[in-house]
Amino acid sequence: MSKEREVKFDQVLVDIVDYVRNYEIKSDLAYQIAQYCLIDTLGCGLEALDYPECTKLLGPIVPGTVVPHGAKVPGTQFQLDPVQAAFDIGAMVRWLDFNDTWLAAEWGHPSDNLGGILAVADWLSRVAVASGKKPLTMKAVLKAMIKAHEIQGCIALENAFNRVGLDHVILVKVASTAVISELLGLSEEEALNALSLAFVDGQSLRTYRHAPNTGSRKSWAAGDATSRAVRLNLMAQKGEMGYPTALTAKVWGFYDVLFEGKPFQFQRDYGTYVMENVLFKISYPAEFHSQTAVEAAMTLKKRLDDLGKSSDDIERIDIRTHEACIRIIDKKGPLNNPADRDHCIQYMVAVPLIFGRLTASDYEDDIAKDPRIDALRDRIICQEDPQFTKDYFDPDKRSIANGLTITLKDGTKLDEVVVEYPIGHARRREEGMPVLVEKFKRNLARRFPAKQQKAILEISLDRDALWEMPVNEYVDLYVI
Repeated sequence: MSKEREVKFDQVLVDIVDYVRNYEIKSDLAYQIAQYCLIDTLGCGLEALDYPECTKLLGPIVPGTVVPHGAKVPGTQFQLDPVQAAFDIGAMVRWLDFNDTWLAAEWGHPSDNLGGILAVADWLSRVAVASGKKPLTMKAVLKAMIKAHEIQGCIALENAFNRVGLDHVILVKVASTAVISELLGLSEEEALNALSLAFVDGQSLRTYRHAPNTGSRKSWAAGDATSRAVRLNLMAQKGEMGYPTALTAKVWGFYDVLFEGKPFQFQRDYGTYVMENVLFKISYPAEFHSQTAVEAAMTLKKRLDDLGKSSDDIERIDIRTHEACIRIIDKKGPLNNPADRDHCIQYMVAVPLIFGRLTASDYEDDIAKDPRIDALRDRIICQEDPQFTKDYFDPDKRSIANGLTITLKDGTKLDEVVVEYPIGHARRREEGMPVLVEKFKRNLARRFPAKQQKAILEISLDRDALWEMPVNEYVDLYVI
């Protein structure tokens, strides 16, 4: 690309495309965590297939359509065009709110990008094999995952889309668009065109994540975003024009229309920081700002049991927390559906204190109707601890702290239980990764016979073998 042409595109777009095309990943840690991220993300998708509200959205737009050499959807028999396959994989991954998380000025789930990445890589590989050419290997998928995580996460560090009412899935669309352009072999200018189109698009409103509109769109919004990224790249590949000042154009650009006239701010250059520090939801399918609260609640449940007490004996629960938790998941009043409940810290604390567990099925109506849950929710009070909020934003800590104190009806106050870092945090990798592998094993067992489970697990945990494996052959392991 000529220097003259490069100047015309907004620098934010140029930097992203330059990173995707030219940055060499040298971090062994990033690849290691990406491997764990791959299995966890696919495992979350497999668990979601147990839920009809998810599976009703999957499959071809026109029932019965099969795409020769199309991308396959893991855990199903669907073989689809890459746009629809990206939606299906993305929706599965996000449905239960159990895949990885990134928390900063904006939050989100970088593994949502796997929907577009895997669909495109699988489709390209099947077409290549049919043409007598070499398919992509799984190392290319891991590389794209690392870079998608980095783009989404670095933009999120300093830029709060939630504060202007936009949903974080805009960052999924942007990151997916960027890395998929490389998988497709787009030129630099074509990649810039596609990326500009992602910002010119209308963007999702956060209203489906908040009362009074909380609903299931939050479970497929990322699938929609990553599939849109595939579509925009395919258009750019055919020569569709881009919009060089999509961000900065006065009056009509993204900044002026949707970001209060403020340009994006950046804390660091793109590298491998986000994948190395990404947060996993290992033990509980709960909105991440509540993960440490759920861990604390499980500890307190054991204390109650030891005292011969139950949730009925609780007078009140005080939660010391960080500002983002209060803003997003501190909820009173009726909770209308699972999407409402898995974004309510009171609900996510009450269930462990009553039942000694928190699973995806605990957000369903048959559990939620238990009157003890709402009764206990009414006795839970959240208050911000400014130090917790400060540590949440500290790049060297990135804590997600919650402290729970239970006061019993007889006046007894149990010692506060504080958890600063959830088991999925980078500071607890040694403890967390074996548990993550066990989570993956459970999810494989939901869909596949023992021999197939063993084959998937062995290749997925063998770094060298996984890196060299053709994408289509790896995805075929997940066909039921």
